[in-house]
Amino acid sequence: MRLEEKHRARSVCGYAIGFRALVSWLHPNPLLGFRLVCYSPARLSSSQIVQYNARPAMSNQNLSRQNLPSRSLQWASLPPQLTPYLFLLPALLILTLTVFYPALQAFYLSFTQYDFDITQPPRWVGLENFQRLLSDRVFWRTLRNTLIYLIGAVPILVIVPLGLAILVNQKLPGMRWFRAAYYAPVVISMVVAGIAWRWLYAETGLLNQFLRWLHLSDQGLPWLTSPQFALFSVMAVTVWKGLGYYMVIYLAGLQSIPEDLYEAGAIDGSDGWRKHWDITIPLMRPYLFLVAVISAISATKVFEEVFIMTQGGPRNSSKTLVYYVYESAFQDLEISYACTIGLAMFLLILSLSVLRLAVNRRQPTHLF
Repeated sequence: MRLEEKHRARSVCGYAIGFRALVSWLHPNPLLGFRLVCYSPARLSSSQIVQYNARPAMSNQNLSRQNLPSRSLQWASLPPQLTPYLFLLPALLILTLTVFYPALQAFYLSFTQYDFDITQPPRWVGLENFQRLLSDRVFWRTLRNTLIYLIGAVPILVIVPLGLAILVNQKLPGMRWFRAAYYAPVVISMVVAGIAWRWLYAETGLLNQFLRWLHLSDQGLPWLTSPQFALFSVMAVTVWKGLGYYMVIYLAGLQSIPEDLYEAGAIDGSDGWRKHWDITIPLMRPYLFLVAVISAISATKVFEEVFIMTQGGPRNSSKTLVYYVYESAFQDLEISYACTIGLAMFLLILSLSVLRLAVNRRQPTHLF
């Protein structure tokens, strides 16, 4: 038994030495000595400590005799507050290459003419793309469709998942199966969901067959081929797929509310569904704003449903801003104009985020 504990203590010391070597590689400071202390599990009762001198501290005499390299002196002169940023440096480099630099390049291309022949360098045109954007009827139609999508989908995705979360939060048998059933659409790929709903919306699909069975329509409804129904038909898929995701967010908030508050409310006469109005909704207010912002940003960036089900038709009735960016960039090869549309969409999302922060700051921090 003692032999196993000795091996365990050596392994712990080995891991600690390896970690110190990694830190020394990131911050090579020869001026600082250290003593690595490893507590042996076999000797904790007797408070014995196994000490390992990985790099003994240098005295002032040795420091005066040794010629330190300039690189080590530069590292030694760094303040300790910069050490966390050294660990963040790899992630910042990846974000710079994949997010920040493409965003700045797209901002620059929105002021240039860069289309068709992408082998030629961009040509500076100033605000010409923005002037074209203001006079583009298709852009204003897609912006209108995006705002309708936002107004129609977001309230449903904020209110209905809260009711579902309250229902599945009850301590009743079989509630885990209901949670899994409501969350199942979230794990389904949007491609699979879009193809399945396109079959349901077909002329001989299940929905039209159901309408004929109820004698509500002899021919069925043109769900995806009519400008009046196409956008709302696509919106139904987004709502169906997002209910379970936002339900889980609300469920986490509901389970963090103490039961004592409901018991105290029942004593004061707040019972049944009234307790949710008096207790649940005020405490769930941060989650409500979070879901509202997330669903609003997702509604403004909807693309897969439109691409799979309608391709933006008929007559641009279901085309959104993101799909218009895709169409301009990869079908029409108007790269600079697509960057201009993307910049307009970025300003729209930024305004929604700023609005959410402004509203959240006005909310009281202490509700009780």
